[in-house]
Amino acid sequence: MFDSGKRVFWFIVGVLSVLLAAIGVPLPLLPTTPFLLLAAFAFARSSERMHRWLLKHKTFGPLIENWHKYGSIDARSKRIALLVIVLTPVLSWLFGAPVWTVWVQVGILSCSAIFILTRPNPPEGDNVGDS
Repeated sequence: MFDSGKRVFWFIVGVLSVLLAAIGVPLPLLPTTPFLLLAAFAFARSSERMHRWLLKHKTFGPLIENWHKYGSIDARSKRIALLVIVLTPVLSWLFGAPVWTVWVQVGILSCSAIFILTRPNPPEGDNVGDS
């Protein structure tokens, strides 16, 4: 199906994407979900074992499943993301970041919040990550 060079390329993309997603969990300006989706895409083309691991992962799996099934973000993930989005510029300001940096964060994070808020919730009863 794929030659070994392509498989290696996609495997490296998958691993790097998972690493960036993991780093993005505590860093709100680095998004987690897009990197997880890229990792799932890459592992589907390179490693059945890693693809299965990612989809069954306790934390990452439900996010990917909700997105694949419904293009949705569960309510719990939205609440956490929005809390981090609100706290980030406040904490930056409290820790003495330059004002221009705080305003750049507000601008970028506002766009992220709009995107998150405009994604639907998964259907009732099938809310994978909201248990």
